[in-house]
Order: sequence, then C-alpha cells, then structure tokens
Amino acid sequence: MSRRRPGPGLSRWALPAAGLALVLVVAAILVLARRDADSPVVLGPAASRSGMPAARAAGRLAGQPLYVDPNGAAVNQIAAWRGAGRTADVAAIRRIADQPTATWFADEAPGYAQRARSLVAAATAAGRLPVLTFYNIPERDCSGQSAGGAAGADAYRAWVRAMAGALHGHRALIVLEPDAIPQAVRGCLDTEATEERYDLLAEAVDALRAVPGVLVYLDAGNPTWIIEPSRMTAPLRRAGITRAAGFALNVANFETTADNVAYGRKLSALLDGAHFVVDTSRNGNGPAQRGGGDRHWCNPPGRALGETPTTRTGVPLADAYLWIKRPGESDGACGGGAPPAGEWWPEYALDLAGPRS
Repeated sequence: MSRRRPGPGLSRWALPAAGLALVLVVAAILVLARRDADSPVVLGPAASRSGMPAARAAGRLAGQPLYVDPNGAAVNQIAAWRGAGRTADVAAIRRIADQPTATWFADEAPGYAQRARSLVAAATAAGRLPVLTFYNIPERDCSGQSAGGAAGADAYRAWVRAMAGALHGHRALIVLEPDAIPQAVRGCLDTEATEERYDLLAEAVDALRAVPGVLVYLDAGNPTWIIEPSRMTAPLRRAGITRAAGFALNVANFETTADNVAYGRKLSALLDGAHFVVDTSRNGNGPAQRGGGDRHWCNPPGRALGETPTTRTGVPLADAYLWIKRPGESDGACGGGAPPAGEWWPEYALDLAGPRS
C-alpha cells in the first residue's frame, strides 16, 4: 500500500492529533479490506464431485472468467443433431460445448498464427481469459498415439516466435507441451535429444512470458506417471519453471482432482512454492482400472466429465481447474473403433457427458 505524500510546505509530522488518528483509522480499514480480499470465498454448500471443499480460496487467477470458444466439434455436433431431432443428445453434448475448454495448436498448418490471434482477440473482446495448449515439440509423444511435432529445433523456435507474436496485446493462459517433460524423465529420448528438448522448452517459456498478460504452465504429468515428485524438479527447472507461471497436471488423464492437488502440493514444495493448474475435463469418475494394455488412459470406458472449469479452486496454490483435454476428442486409435488422437468421437463424448433424459 503506497503512502500519501504530504502537501506542499507541510511536514508529514505536522498533522494535528485528530487528523493523525483519522489517517490511522483509514489505514486500518484498508488493511482489513485487503485481508478480506485474500480470504476464501464461499460459493455455496455444494461440494464438487471431485471431493474438494466448496470454499474457494483467492489464488493468482481467482475470479477471472474463462473464455468459451463458440467454435469447435462439440458446437458443430449440436447443430447436426438438432437438425436430426436428437434432442436428448443435443442436451448432453451441450454440457461440453458450453464450457471453456483449451484450444490446441499442434502443427504448422498454414494460418496457425492467425488462428491464435483471432482466438485471443475474441477473448479480449469478451473480457475473458483464453486457454491455449501448445503441442508441437519435436519428437512429440515419442512415437506414441499422438506422434508428430515440428520437424526440428529451428522449426520449433520459429513456430513459438510466430505464436508469441500472435499473442501480443492480449491475455492468455498457455499449457506448454503436454507429456514433453515426463516422457523425457522416463527416458524415451537419448541424452542429446533430452537436452535439446529442455532447451527448447526453456526458450519457449522466455519467448511467451515476454508477452505481457501471458501465463505459461509447463506440463508435469500426473500422480501415477512420475510417482516421486523429486524426479520432476531438476527437469522442470531445466525447462524454465522458475520463469513460468507454474506447472500443469493431469492433462488428458483421469486421476482425481484430490490426488492431483496432493501431488501438486508436494511438487510445489520442491519448487519454491510454484503454482499449478489441473485438467479436470474427464476425471469425474476417477481413473479406469489398470490392465488390458493402454486402455486405462486411451479412451477408457466409464469415465465422466469432471469439475467444471474455474479459477476459484479452494486451493491457494491451484490457480485453476481447466478442461485442457477437449472432452470427446480421441486419445488415439486404441481399439473400440476409436479414431486417431485429437479427432472428435461423438459416441465417446456422449459417454463422458452422462445420462440423457
């Protein structure tokens, strides 16, 4: 709180006693008001299905509204099914379409920077914060279901610079390169490629944080991937976590919000109090039972939408619960007629959305 400067020709000690008392009273009121602004905000008695408390603490982003993109596969599906008279299915998919979800940028198709620019400009006009996922690191997903990414280090640097330029003048929350660090920790890359990956991530953090109003969260996996948080600290530091806004957990996964928060707190304690965000898009029923290959993470049946996106989490270190993975988009062609990773799968979207009346 800044001090009021004395007027011309007056000593700050020349105030009469009554005036000084008034100043002290006003100062005390301001301090109490500031303390109240940082205290938990109660939204109501209902707790979320994740089991987290209903009280909402004021974190870094508390109260900031998130942007709902009026475009996308869920919106298009609603239009198609409305025309076909599938009223119940339209209502179910609306549970997805009406929520703020991240927009993924995962290739160098012509116009990618302009698409990003249009998105953040629309969010600015709406007075809301957009969430973008950058997913184009070289050797992405280590030849897994979502393999791809930039052709090399220089191509990735150019891509990041173009995206950073597109964001200038606008606010945005960036989830940077899901899986990139945990996969490197698990050893899917050789030593040289691992070091290059950390360098590229650190450079991306610096390029993006140089844009005023842009917050960058480095992906840090989930509680069942790198079980010991201490294994993540050195790689995250190497990738620029100390200059980022924090880290992201549970991207495209199904672990419960409570388990992610517990893991996030442990990891935060090892990173000097770093904040984090959690993907709650599909964790309403928690994780699938392990076994049967990759089906516990690749389009597992019986999952459900999780807590709706919010910047009031009830956890001071947790800046937001977000829908980073867009519900209804496939994890990969892993059985059951699933399309390739990232493609819209309406049947799976309906399963996630729950019962239809």
